[in-house]
Amino acid sequence: MKDRSFRDLGLAEPVLRALSALNLTHPTPIQQDAIPVVLDGLDVVGVAQTGTGKTAAFGLPLLHRLAAESRRPAPRSARALILAPTRELALQIEESLRGFARHLRLRICPILGGVARRPQASRLAGGVDIVVGTPGRVVDLMSTDELRLGSVACFVLDEADRMLDLGFARDIRKIALALPDDRQTLMFSATMPAEVTRLAQALLRDPVHVAVSKTDVAPAAIAQQVYFVANADKRGLLNRLLGDPDIARAIVFTRTKHGANRVAKHLVQGGTRAEAIHGNKSQSARQGSLARFRDGSARVLVATDIAARGIDVADVSHVINFDLPVEVDSYVHRIGRTARAGASGTAITFCDAAEHAALREIERRTGLTMTVAGGTPPTQSCANTPRTGKGRPRAGGQTGQDKPTVTHGGPRKRRSRVGQRKGFQAAA
Repeated sequence: MKDRSFRDLGLAEPVLRALSALNLTHPTPIQQDAIPVVLDGLDVVGVAQTGTGKTAAFGLPLLHRLAAESRRPAPRSARALILAPTRELALQIEESLRGFARHLRLRICPILGGVARRPQASRLAGGVDIVVGTPGRVVDLMSTDELRLGSVACFVLDEADRMLDLGFARDIRKIALALPDDRQTLMFSATMPAEVTRLAQALLRDPVHVAVSKTDVAPAAIAQQVYFVANADKRGLLNRLLGDPDIARAIVFTRTKHGANRVAKHLVQGGTRAEAIHGNKSQSARQGSLARFRDGSARVLVATDIAARGIDVADVSHVINFDLPVEVDSYVHRIGRTARAGASGTAITFCDAAEHAALREIERRTGLTMTVAGGTPPTQSCANTPRTGKGRPRAGGQTGQDKPTVTHGGPRKRRSRVGQRKGFQAAA
């Protein structure tokens, strides 16, 4: 099973040619398990850590299906709708789909906030095959009847956990209620907290569960280090570390937008080519910063967590947590920006005395102990520090016991879409 190729999965020849041009011949575990199920037309809940190839897991069979049906979309309509929590992730999905669909005559339209809506509405006027959008702008265009969802055959909700974290539950409800009952629904998420489980129960019909454990995405490929340092000394430490030429391309994460601006300005003043990206910047400014980082004009990208799941840049050698994140899952998503597509990488965390409890919680939940690369941990024991998230999945357990799993919803009675919609309204 591990040696199966994309050709073995039954994908259309134009899709296979595109994959060959991209030097992609063998699917990742999430792709190998999800693609056949999606091709069968079943609803899917996919759980896998960032960087495992989820876009291709839903994108390749979606393109196969749309190409096979070869019908024109109605005006102001789409045949498929993909929702992403951030603009960066939506643009990344669009870029990937265009690469996969290079030999297909399919129209793919990004629908994003932060940029002018009129050009987007104009592109929708004649109908498109795929809309890749963020929830707010999709709802906006729905409200003016410039986007109609009654013809959507496949609905994809990517990064569902992040979607709920950012408060998009109400927008998702409005969108779901506008979709046809007989659609195929695919939901992908890095984690499955209770809120995401409720969302899946409301939106999907007898879904097949495809799960790839975090041990299969090789957390060991990321060397994780910690420096114990006073908050006032973090900038100086960052400068010293960036003096190492082995740090070829780095993403530095801060907790706040203002913090990102301050760190980026400090680096630029010190002679390091750096860009900042966060939610207060316009979409064009964010795209410009990301483009300069991607093409090497900037060596360092300073980002907040809003960008943690939307940045997909090759050859990021280091991730530096200038500030520790509040949530353990955010730590996992941050460090997942390096060691992508089988490469190795390094994650460096700065920890001051006030952040030590958060560090201990990250180590407990991920099942690892970071290598101390500098400084001395606080002498006061944190053994009695209250911990949260009991019973939730470990973010990167090293036991090696978990394997990719595919499970069906079981023999329970099949519910109608109407019943599910009611359930969704109640849950929301």
